[in-house]
Amino acid sequence: MTTAAIKKTSYNWRVADIVVAALIAVAGGVIFWAWSQGANLISTPVNAVYPPLSGLYAGGWMIPAVLGMLIIRKPGAALFCETVAATGELIMGSQYGTTVLISGVLQGLGAELVFAALVYRKFNLPASLLAGAGAGLFCGLNDSFAPWGWNIAYTSGDKLAYIVFCAISGAVIAGALSWIATRGLAKTGVLSSFASRKAATEPVFS
Repeated sequence: MTTAAIKKTSYNWRVADIVVAALIAVAGGVIFWAWSQGANLISTPVNAVYPPLSGLYAGGWMIPAVLGMLIIRKPGAALFCETVAATGELIMGSQYGTTVLISGVLQGLGAELVFAALVYRKFNLPASLLAGAGAGLFCGLNDSFAPWGWNIAYTSGDKLAYIVFCAISGAVIAGALSWIATRGLAKTGVLSSFASRKAATEPVFS
């Protein structure tokens, strides 16, 4: 079997991949819903200080995208997990309505593009941070410039600040925490049938 054939085969989704990705997405939907409730609690004090700071809270909505890819390690994992998670939040009753689906797709795409740029070969800490930041970037752009964006009335400077805060939040909360979680899961042995089974002993930066 050629190297190209091996790589192509490794990218084929198995039943186990679909099942685990779905479980991550379903759990993500619950996290999304709970995270949205938390957003309601912090919105008033944050707005009293500096509204764009709310972007620092956004990373929780991007966890499924990064975590899903770090575990499954196949094209489409980030987009799939984030989109299904957003669907789950909508079904449970999202305060953001159907726009949550658009946000999910865009955030998943932001993370997916980073892993694609790395040819789906890098799953270390820097890759995770970049993927989280990519999801945050797309989140910030969507919230600031889409017709349904909730902060579309911000000034240009405030929009830029919000986008930067979203990217930082995505990198730290979705990127770093998902990377730590994947290494922890790998140590337990539950990822033994996935390419991420050796995540706990993989180099941090290379």
